[in-house]
Amino acid sequence: MSTTATTLAAIVIVLVVAAAVATAVARHRRTQALRQRFGPEYDRTITEQPNRRKAERNLRHREQRHDELTLRELDPNQREQYAAEWQQTQAHFAEAPRAATREADELVTRVMVDRGYPVEDFDTRAEDLSVEHAQTIGHYREAHEISRYNERGLASTEQLRQALMHYRALFAELLGDPRGGGRPATGVG
Repeated sequence: MSTTATTLAAIVIVLVVAAAVATAVARHRRTQALRQRFGPEYDRTITEQPNRRKAERNLRHREQRHDELTLRELDPNQREQYAAEWQQTQAHFAEAPRAATREADELVTRVMVDRGYPVEDFDTRAEDLSVEHAQTIGHYREAHEISRYNERGLASTEQLRQALMHYRALFAELLGDPRGGGRPATGVG
């Protein structure tokens, strides 16, 4: 083999190795970005999908779908109205926990609609919410599961109380005051 051929072969090998390293680094960065954005939802999705590639594709698809939504903040009057309704729902819990839990679910759904989220089915709602509300989407999933038991008359009062607290976590985020950095509006406690 001539010196030129040896040099050319070495260059090709170096380029192939460099491309492989660059691909691995890019993949690692994408994974880290998804983990950072989705938090616990990343781990949940990984366990539900057959492999990491499909899970990460699912999460990227959520981001793309989310980017196509026309989301909006609530105006101050809407926030105040919803906060007042939440207070009524919480007060109603003492006398009618099953009904109050249904009201909480309906209230969260109404806020989602007013914010511009599609609400056709629960799984799509949860996926759409997970993009911006990754830290609280677990609360929403828990509340939904308890609500399903509630509809069949199987949820205990303690479970219903937990559902209300789970709904409140997402409700407070959705209601967030944009001037306050997304913190919940007053009266959602």
